[in-house]
Amino acid sequence: MSRHVAVLMGGWSAEREVSLKSGAGVAAALEEAGYRVTRIDVPRDLEAFLKLLTPRPDVVFNALHGRGGEDGIVQGVLEFLGIPYTHSGVMASAVAMDKDMTKRVLSTAGVRSPKGIVIERGSFTGGHPMAPPYVMKPVDEGSTVGLTFVRVGDPPPGEEIWAAGNRLLVEEYIPGRELTAGVMGDKPLAVTEITFSGEIFDFTAKYVAGHAKHVIPADLPPEVYAEALRLALVVHQTLGCRGATRSDFRYDSSKPGTEGLYFLEVNNQPGMTPLSLVPEQAAYTGISYRDFVSWMVETASWQS
Repeated sequence: MSRHVAVLMGGWSAEREVSLKSGAGVAAALEEAGYRVTRIDVPRDLEAFLKLLTPRPDVVFNALHGRGGEDGIVQGVLEFLGIPYTHSGVMASAVAMDKDMTKRVLSTAGVRSPKGIVIERGSFTGGHPMAPPYVMKPVDEGSTVGLTFVRVGDPPPGEEIWAAGNRLLVEEYIPGRELTAGVMGDKPLAVTEITFSGEIFDFTAKYVAGHAKHVIPADLPPEVYAEALRLALVVHQTLGCRGATRSDFRYDSSKPGTEGLYFLEVNNQPGMTPLSLVPEQAAYTGISYRDFVSWMVETASWQS
């Protein structure tokens, strides 16, 4: 009898629509691979969620994004139930979702990231939190939800910056190229350069067709390409992630060697939409989308 896989999607975060697309793609691929699939749009109601997990699946494919789905909350429920699930466990998920905590942990492993501070709505008095140019983003959101770019000469941001959260990470803006590197298990996949019309790789550029171009493999000096792969694996292993992750970088080519490579953030549950980067990198290395999601199911665990 084929294994029963419950695909979690939707949820209640700001990334709900992206998650629905990820989940639909995963479910279709798993059915094609011969699994028995149940699609679950996760409600913010524990009792209702537990009912949707009946009959009990053999494995859960966690295709949720953002709060409630990749921050350790759903992972904790599944561990309590003893149901194997894909991607990272409770601790790694919680740390990876907090951009400030991620930077703190990775700094101990020598991973360079832009200088930054955290500001909170209740104590921030206004003005520029640092000298422009800088980038502001919620500490615990993904998909560049709520990202603000402040240029030299711009006025200080207003109340609109708090729309996506009450804690913001403010980082110096690193000029240059947008890079991302995926990891599958204990193996880095490839480095992709993302080109787009604006100065920031925002939500629209990520998920609306025609707004970004993926160049794989990225045309980089060999030592920079190798360093991005190495750092992606260091991030994955230092945080204790499992399954697939994706680390994002900025590369300032005006600096010598690898000095211009800066880690931005890690996605411990990379998107699985048709435009998503990690499935594309897996395909570049010869792993089909169907085989990629099947691998995640077969390597799922119920323990952090």
